[in-house]
Amino acid sequence: MTSENWQGINIKGGEPTIKDNTFIFESPKQNSPNNLLYSGSANFVGREYELSQVNEKLQKQDFVAISAVSGMGGVGKTELALRYTRQHETDYPGGICWLNARDSNLAAEIVQFAQIYMKLEVPQQDFRGRALSLTEQVAWCWQHWQPAKGRVLIVLDDVTSLEGCRDVLPRANRFRVLMTTRSRNLDSNIEEISLDVLSPDEALEFLTKLVGTLRVQKELEVAKELCLWLGYLPLGLELVGRYLAKKPPNWSLARMLQQLKEQRLSNDAFKLEQQQTLSTAQRGVLAAFELSWRELTLTTQRVAALLSLFAPNIFAWESVESATGLLNWASVDVETANSQLYELHLIQWVEDTEGESKIRIHPLIREFLKVKLDAIEQAFEFKQAFAETIVTCAKKISSLPTAELIKSVKDVIPHLAEVAQNLIDAVSDEGLSEVFHGLNRFYSGQGLYALAQPWCEQCVSVLISRFGEEHLDVATSYNHLARLYSNQGHYTKAKPFYKKALELRQQLLGKEHPDVAASYDDLAGLYSNQGRYTEAEALFQKALELRLRLRIIESPCTAIGYNNLAALYYSQGRYTEAEPLFQKALELTQRLVGEEHYSVAGSYNNLAALYYSQGRYTEAESLCKKALELWQRLLREEHPDVATSYNNLAALYYSQGRYTEAEPLYKKALELRQRLLGEEHPDIANSYNSLAILYSSQGRYTEAEPLCKKALEIAEISLGVDHPSTTNIRKKLKSLGDNYAK
Repeated sequence: MTSENWQGINIKGGEPTIKDNTFIFESPKQNSPNNLLYSGSANFVGREYELSQVNEKLQKQDFVAISAVSGMGGVGKTELALRYTRQHETDYPGGICWLNARDSNLAAEIVQFAQIYMKLEVPQQDFRGRALSLTEQVAWCWQHWQPAKGRVLIVLDDVTSLEGCRDVLPRANRFRVLMTTRSRNLDSNIEEISLDVLSPDEALEFLTKLVGTLRVQKELEVAKELCLWLGYLPLGLELVGRYLAKKPPNWSLARMLQQLKEQRLSNDAFKLEQQQTLSTAQRGVLAAFELSWRELTLTTQRVAALLSLFAPNIFAWESVESATGLLNWASVDVETANSQLYELHLIQWVEDTEGESKIRIHPLIREFLKVKLDAIEQAFEFKQAFAETIVTCAKKISSLPTAELIKSVKDVIPHLAEVAQNLIDAVSDEGLSEVFHGLNRFYSGQGLYALAQPWCEQCVSVLISRFGEEHLDVATSYNHLARLYSNQGHYTKAKPFYKKALELRQQLLGKEHPDVAASYDDLAGLYSNQGRYTEAEALFQKALELRLRLRIIESPCTAIGYNNLAALYYSQGRYTEAEPLFQKALELTQRLVGEEHYSVAGSYNNLAALYYSQGRYTEAESLCKKALELWQRLLREEHPDVATSYNNLAALYYSQGRYTEAEPLYKKALELRQRLLGEEHPDIANSYNSLAILYSSQGRYTEAEPLCKKALEIAEISLGVDHPSTTNIRKKLKSLGDNYAK
């Protein structure tokens, strides 16, 4: 019988071969089914750890490994999944099936994949003629997957929930399922890999790949700021990078950044329809975030819009609860919103430096939520509630904040600044001055006067704009600005504001009022710093007498009055008059506020200075150390009062001839003052002069003279040429010149 008349053989695709007169039929070699549309970004950066995690989790044996890459919209989940898939194509000889899980019928897509890429004829009914459901058809596809052997990768991109895909997942352990999702914790059986934004270095590398090395190197600092403004979000970086790449070379990064700051998310760079691309980024920023927004309930959308009012810094959820409480929103709804926003990566929970959990919002999501807030009819009410919440926090800030208090309020400061800069119209009349005073107390209380200055100056203009010039809050703002200038050594700038505050208080309150006494004290302190002791003494006496007339006896203000007058007497060398007043101030302060208070440390310091001047070194050293320890404990190391303590202890050692102990303390005081006060403060002149005197006493004239010259230059500018301190420095410089000439 020949092969021609052999019957009953139906050959479909096999290639027959003859070996030893025997027919052998081989199955055709099947190509692995693969429907990947994208090749992956040529500009991909970083993500090595996440890629290794995906691979590790998908290589587990003996069961269907299911992993999910989760993260906010635009963070690069799809690109990561594609990168992994392209890198590991050979690990999946059974094929790769990439499916879009959002707004699609997954079951129908799987059946369609089997029909197109594997040429399978998927049955529509079973052997009894019963119609098969789509789910049953999918199960058949998994069972008859071709090729029949080899590991298979199924990628479900942009899964919104398990409801749409749970029933169609494969069961055989040859399958590996990789999902991307905006939701956290889809299921306890799914191993999650959380994807965050790029690191600053990775973001800069990504931008460089998009716009070119030369362009970035020319404006390196601007490029870094641009990456920061975009929150290191891959989608934002890619869209802006592509937009820039199409612009002529004279289109600078600085121009791009300025436009983004002005136009925010309405800038053309964020509109993908303006940029045709083969990238996986198929949506603009607004569209990417809109998908998550649509999944929120109405209440959660309102809470999310409220969150846009916070500065782009971490904040406590308790602040959100306070604001929503003022809006009379149900606490259970607010807590549900917290969970939903977290689940969809619209907020992040992070730990602050103290290990406490705080909220963070990505800057571009914040911009998106601002757009949503503007569309809400009650937006101004939201702003009022937010402003009131932050102002309440500001009221807790003391004028001399302890280290503990600074830690407790530091996270509120950026949001208080946000209110001052952008939400001032939403602040009530009662809370208006507190916005700026809180910022001033926080910074000035730490000796950070340069940071406090713009807030004090803005406070005056804002209060006058709302209340007019004849208002008590305006008088207080004058006083705070004058005190700030005085603390900076700018006495001539301070004087007119102190006088304005005094005149306004006398006009509005009458001359017999505690606030008027406070103004007398402040102006007297200024005169004392200028060496105008006669005028200062008259005002200090006036303030003390007024308080006694008003029967303000057991009060911190009275203790301050005693201290101020004593300090004046001390400056004039009237030690016997100064000592009982210093003692009274200390005893009254201890009685009123206890031992653990910065005012007590101040009293110790003042008494120590007095004893030092009288040659009572043992008593002085004990009090000086007590003051230093108390200030360090309460105010932390970086504070002008701590620098003063170092300086005073050094002076004490110097007077006793303990030069090797004095020098490092003098230097410590100088370095601290330079960091906190700037180079033109009178205390800097004092530090230079003290070191010059020390070096002079050791015969180190070549080191002493330039320091003394520096001290004189600063003193003449900050104190004036005729101030007693300036005169003393000038005399010292002359004596140094005489010694050097010898």
